[in-house]
Amino acid sequence: MCFRLFGLFIFFFSFSLVKTFAQQPTYWQNEPIVLDFSVDATSETAPINPFTDYRLQVDFTLGSTSFSVPGYYAADGNAAQTSATTGGVYRVKFVPSSPGEWQYRVSFKQGKDIAISADAYSGDPIRPHDGKVAKLQVQPASENGGFFTTRGRLMHHSSGYFHTQDGQPILKFGANSPENFLAYADIDGTYSYDSEKKFLKQWQAHVNDWREGDPTWQNGKGKGIIGALNYLASEKMNAIYALSLNIEGDAKDVWPFLSHERKDFLRYDVSKLAQWDLIFSHAEKLGIIIQLVTQEKENELLLDNGDTAQERKLYYRELVARFGYHKNIIWNMGEENGSAPWWPQGQSDQQRFAMIRYLKDIDPYNNPIVIHTLPEEGQRAPILDKLIGFDRLDGISMQVSNITDIHEDVKKWIATSQKSERPWVVSMDEIGPWHTGTPDDANNTRLDSLRTEVLWSTLTAGGAGVEWYFGWLRPPNDLNAEDWRSRSKVWQQTAIAKDFFETLPYTEMVNLDDKLKGSPAYCFGREGDVYLIYIKNGGKVSLDLTGFQSDYEVHWFDPRLGGKLQKGSVRRLAGGSWSDIGNPPSKKNVDWAVLLKKVSD
Repeated sequence: MCFRLFGLFIFFFSFSLVKTFAQQPTYWQNEPIVLDFSVDATSETAPINPFTDYRLQVDFTLGSTSFSVPGYYAADGNAAQTSATTGGVYRVKFVPSSPGEWQYRVSFKQGKDIAISADAYSGDPIRPHDGKVAKLQVQPASENGGFFTTRGRLMHHSSGYFHTQDGQPILKFGANSPENFLAYADIDGTYSYDSEKKFLKQWQAHVNDWREGDPTWQNGKGKGIIGALNYLASEKMNAIYALSLNIEGDAKDVWPFLSHERKDFLRYDVSKLAQWDLIFSHAEKLGIIIQLVTQEKENELLLDNGDTAQERKLYYRELVARFGYHKNIIWNMGEENGSAPWWPQGQSDQQRFAMIRYLKDIDPYNNPIVIHTLPEEGQRAPILDKLIGFDRLDGISMQVSNITDIHEDVKKWIATSQKSERPWVVSMDEIGPWHTGTPDDANNTRLDSLRTEVLWSTLTAGGAGVEWYFGWLRPPNDLNAEDWRSRSKVWQQTAIAKDFFETLPYTEMVNLDDKLKGSPAYCFGREGDVYLIYIKNGGKVSLDLTGFQSDYEVHWFDPRLGGKLQKGSVRRLAGGSWSDIGNPPSKKNVDWAVLLKKVSD
C-alpha cells in the first residue's frame, strides 16, 4: 500500500514537473516578448485617465546592456479584434537584442500625470506588480525569421546609410505617397472630418494581393492594406512614408486619439492603435521600413503650441510604447518642419531641439530619428545649419522642389554633416514640383528625368535612398492614391538601381564628381579602387586616374533596362592620367552607368 502511494506520488510529481517545464515559453532574440499586467477594469474615457495617470515602466538587463521600456494601456488585451474600449490590461513589448538570461524589474505607479513625470519615485505603487523581478531565457535569433528578425533592428550609422544591428547596410526605396497611408476604412475610429476632402481608403486594388496566413482583424478586415504592403515588397521596395497625425493638415483623417477635437488629445484609441500595430508588424516581416511622420506642416503647433509639454510628451511616449519595439521604425519629427514664407506658423529652433531630444531619450531602442525638410535650399538651410552635429538627430528626409537641384543639394548636406560629430543619413523623400511629383504610369512623361535627375543623381551623391511622392493635382495623388500599381514603371526603374547598387561597396564610396570632365555625368567611388560613372545623356567623359598606376576593367550597365554588365569600346584603362572611358555598347545619346574596377595585381 505504501509502495503504491509512493509510486503515485512520483507519478504526479513527475507529471507536474513535465507540465511546469512544458508551460515555460520560449523567447528568441529580435522577437517581441509581451508582458501583460492586470489591474481593475478601466476605460479610455475613465475619470482617472488610463493614459496619463498610470505609468508602467519595465527595466530589462543583460550584463551591461539595459532597456527601460514604457508600457501602455491595452484595454482587454485583444482590442484589435474586439474593438474594446474597456479592460484592465497594461502591456509591455520588449525585443531582446541578444540571447542570454535577461532580468527585468517592474515599476507600475498611479498618480496624476505620472506617465510623463521624470520622477521615478513619484506615485502610488500598483500591487502586486510594482517591484516585481523575474528572468527570461532568450535563445539566439531564428534563421527562419524575416529580414529584420534575422539581422536585427534598423540603426543609424556614421557611413551615411542605415544599417541593421548585425552590420548589414540598407538602401531605402519606396512610396512617399499616400502620406495618409493609415486613413483606411477598416481601421477603427478612422474618418475624415473635412466634408470637402474625403480620402478614406479601401485599398481595394490590393485585396487580391493578400495571402493566406497574412494578418486580418475582425473577421477578415485589413486585407486591402496588408495586400498593398505585399505588392510593394514584390516590387522590391522596402519603405513607406506614413503620417501618424494630420489633424489640421491636408487630408484630416489620421490621428491616434479618440477624436480630432482638442479635448481628446490626452485620450487614445486603443483598438485603432492595435490595428496599426498589426500593419507595422506585417511590414516588418516583409522587410519594409515604416517612416512614421509624427506631425504635418500645418499642425506643428497643434500639441502644446509647439512645445514639448504634456500633450506632446504623452504623444511620443504612446508611440514609443506601442510601436518602438518594431525593428523597422524611423521616427520622422515632422513634414516640412519649420517656418516658411507660405506657412510662417512653425516650430522654433528650441522647440525642434526639445522634441527631438525628448523622443530620443525615452526610446529605449534608439530607433533612428530624422526630420523632413522644406523644399527650397534658402528655406531649409537656416534650420539645418543649427541641427548639424546635434547628437540626437540621425538624418534628414529631404524635399527638393526642382529635381535638377537634387544631386547638388544631397551632396551638400552629406558633405556638411560628415564634417560634424554626427554624420547624417540623407534620403531623397519628396520631389517637386508639388503639383506633379511622380505621375501615374498612364501620364508619366517624366520617367526618364525621374531616373536621371532623382534616382541615379541621389545615389551617386551618396544619398541613402529615394521615396516617390505622387504630386497633388492629378489623381491618384498624394492623398487619394490607394493602388500602388499606378506607379509600377517607377518601381521597376527603382528596383534596377537598387539591385545594381547592392552589388557595390557603396558604404565605402563617396562622391567624386571633381574627378570627371566632359559631358554631364556624376562619379561615385572609392578612389583608386572602384568608380561608378553615371552619364546622364550620352557623350564623352574622362576620368582622373592621376596618381594610381593600376589598370581598370571597364563595364557598362543599362540603367533603363537592367541586365548584365556589358562591354563598351574601351575594355581596360591604364591609370596614371586622365583617361577617356570610351563609348557605350549601343545607344550613345541616353543615360548609361559605367563601372570601373581595379584589376587585381
